[in-house]
Amino acid sequence: MRTTPTILVIPTGIGCEIGGFAGDALPAAKLLASATGCLVTHPNVMNGGMLSEKDERIFYVEGYSLDRFARAEIGLKKVNQQKIGIIFDKNIENEILLRHLQVADACIATLGINIASYVITEEPVGIVISDELSGLSSGYVRNPETLIKAGKSLINQGITAIAIVTRFPDEIDIENVNLYREGKGIDVIAGVEAIISHLISKYLKVPCAHAPALSPIDLKVNLDPRAAAEEIGYTFLPSVLIGLSTAPDLIDLPDFNSKITVCPHEIESIVVPSGALGGEAVLACMERNLNIIAVKNEGVLNVSSKWFDYKKLFKVDNYLEAAGLLMAFREGINYKSIKRPLKSINNLT
Repeated sequence: MRTTPTILVIPTGIGCEIGGFAGDALPAAKLLASATGCLVTHPNVMNGGMLSEKDERIFYVEGYSLDRFARAEIGLKKVNQQKIGIIFDKNIENEILLRHLQVADACIATLGINIASYVITEEPVGIVISDELSGLSSGYVRNPETLIKAGKSLINQGITAIAIVTRFPDEIDIENVNLYREGKGIDVIAGVEAIISHLISKYLKVPCAHAPALSPIDLKVNLDPRAAAEEIGYTFLPSVLIGLSTAPDLIDLPDFNSKITVCPHEIESIVVPSGALGGEAVLACMERNLNIIAVKNEGVLNVSSKWFDYKKLFKVDNYLEAAGLLMAFREGINYKSIKRPLKSINNLT
């Protein structure tokens, strides 16, 4: 059976019902991967704090690099194993650092992941969480240069993929945090996490993902199951290391020497929440006249199809329906044949 390589995007920090929490879009990703045979997606979809899963059909690509892939600037090369290095923020206290180092040791001993070394930034990274009137998760990094310098030192030692762990402030609005834990709000730290991973992707061009370092918080009784994967351990690092362990190499195009596993020109469709149609990957796919499958997956964004007319836009109610549509594309079945009422063909004379 042929594969139909497909991109899945669920933007971070916009509070989607599926994918707005702790790896709660992973089942949907596995379903779409089974329908297409090849799915390219990003850490927000796959990372579930302490939980994640490998799937040979799923390519784990950081968001900035995923946008580049959608623009046909890079190809993806499957690897058996990445050599992972970890950047730790100088602001991380010794006890929290030790917890993260024990996670790395556990992933080596239990999962066989190749984690070679770590560095601590020369200066504190300086994470700032912003209150956005729009309701989006946002913020900024005071000292991005120290992250880039630490990343370069790892690459100079032969590291091929980078996990980043930065200390997030404890003074985060507890009301918003509790709303998130109850399944009623956005992930308030997700926006800054995206900035950090985008930074490393842009300047170092290697697979990367970010895990925040936080102080333990009190047990919550009315916890939403979608947020539970972040509550069962001391760190969010395991899912990052699992994802990076077999993340594909990023190959700048054109390249005539590397054996690329997934070329951007093989992509036929992108699956995205119906209110998040303004992202770079979506717009790039529109320019290339690809199928846009808009899934009803509510969040705080409302950039919907009412803002433009695109002939290859398919609206579906859920990821189950999206999987069926993708399977029809894969099998060469006219999806209209399965819908009712079924119209007669047009007479153009």
